Amino acid sequence: MGMKGKVALGAVVGIVVIGAVSANAGNDSGDSSDKGSSASADRSTGGEKQKSDAAEVAEKKVAFEGDGDFQVGSDIKPGTYRTTGNTDGMCYWERAKDSSGEMDSLLANDNVTGTSYVTIKATDKLFSSSGCGDWEAVDEKAKGSPASKMAGDAGMLRVGVDIAPGTYKSTGNTDDSCYWERAKNADHSIDSIIANNNVTGTAVVTISSSDAYFKTYGCQDWKKSA
Repeated sequence: MGMKGKVALGAVVGIVVIGAVSANAGNDSGDSSDKGSSASADRSTGGEKQKSDAAEVAEKKVAFEGDGDFQVGSDIKPGTYRTTGNTDGMCYWERAKDSSGEMDSLLANDNVTGTSYVTIKATDKLFSSSGCGDWEAVDEKAKGSPASKMAGDAGMLRVGVDIAPGTYKSTGNTDDSCYWERAKNADHSIDSIIANNNVTGTAVVTISSSDAYFKTYGCQDWKKSA
């Protein structure tokens, strides 16, 4: 358990769900990293910048490190967490129902480039993270300045906080390497997926204001077209 390169159980780059999934689920959080996403808002200069930077440092208080096994309830609290600035898919995490290390214990997992959000539930027993940036607790009520463009490898962005709803276009994708996903929460289960696709050429997707998150991996940069 906790090994990089495990195949993610839920929605993962390369797997396409045919049609829309209509099940409900609970999710949270959102934000993009300066490295992993172009959805970061521009900062002001001078004294305002210093205040902004200080506030940002306060907001990004580390909840737990990006490497290790953490028992839910004793080492870490249930809630939604975010990791940012991950490169080359080397960040791997998993939620587990026990610490046996067996495949049957996995509840959800993912290999991450850019930003990822994950909701750890009170019923989870173990959360494992390997090769990831430190995890930050997410304020579910937090508001941001959502961007109208994003990097093609931004990872997972929170709709209405990191990225604005609307129709986006990504052009010049090759070999089905572009994967996108609209999600209703950060559970990372099949039921979390509203819609997804692997794309060659031009990709066009409409992100609804009711969507909770948008994932993008291996795509060319996205720009809002409507």
